[in-house]
Amino acid sequence: MPVIQTDELTKFYGDVRGIEGVSFAVEEGEVFGFLGPNGAGKTTTIRTLLGFQSPTAGSATVLGAEVTDRAALRESRGNVGYLPSEPAFDERATGRRLLEYHGALRGDERSGELLDVFDPPLDRAVEEYSRGNRQMLAIVIAFMHDPDLVIMDEPTSGLDPLKQAKLLDFIRAERESGTSFLFSSHVLGEVRKVCDRVGIIRDGRLVEQADVATLLDRNGKRVELRFADDLAADAFAFEGVHDLDIAPSGEATTVMFTYTGQYEPLLEHILAHDPLDVNIGEAPLEDVFMRFYDTDATLDAGEESENGGASDA
Repeated sequence: MPVIQTDELTKFYGDVRGIEGVSFAVEEGEVFGFLGPNGAGKTTTIRTLLGFQSPTAGSATVLGAEVTDRAALRESRGNVGYLPSEPAFDERATGRRLLEYHGALRGDERSGELLDVFDPPLDRAVEEYSRGNRQMLAIVIAFMHDPDLVIMDEPTSGLDPLKQAKLLDFIRAERESGTSFLFSSHVLGEVRKVCDRVGIIRDGRLVEQADVATLLDRNGKRVELRFADDLAADAFAFEGVHDLDIAPSGEATTVMFTYTGQYEPLLEHILAHDPLDVNIGEAPLEDVFMRFYDTDATLDAGEESENGGASDA
């Protein structure tokens, strides 16, 4: 049985669509990436799964509990870890006091181990914490009761690059031990590093589901070419070519594009123009995902900075 299952899950706020017809499953022991720019519907989906709001239509289960069955969902949530995009704490409490509180509420199996990796200043009040320290405290709280399922919303937000790397390494290790994840993010690099499969959400609707390798393969290759001679603007404007860029550069002309067609006609076309250099590789993940969005969508290729952070509706 999937640890998360949604079927045509829909949430409207009056006449405004939050999500509509969202259907996906997170299998036991996998990291399912939930990818989209801010405002695409990632957080709306998560809040509905956790019972913070009721769906308008459709259904969903979390660890077998229907999200509309509050008693069953409350019981299942005891085995769910949640890392929100903007952790909220009692600002006057110390980190240690908050760990004690959450430990009493749901149990503490792992805080010592977690604090060896993520080390917020426990004896200081949270109001004195940096954004990164707040995130590290939230990570410890999310995992301290050793949940079977962890739902993460922009999990690296606020972390410096070293802590980001440690968190992603930790997630991979947890997956190997059987923990399941819903990993919501708009940072393409981290999705590629940890996720087994990904769902792409746009304007509240799920527009694609696939494992990352299949998604990249299906969406073509990145081609970079150099030619000694100038080329006409339409020299490579043929079927299967996307995002074509032809730019004279010193003594050569550089041509770059993403290609989704068959290799044989591509190679024939390249060789007919007598190239100096040919480089054909995997399309960058950001190129793949931008096919599902308008050009002004915000999808990051790399890591979040310590001052980063995001939320979406």
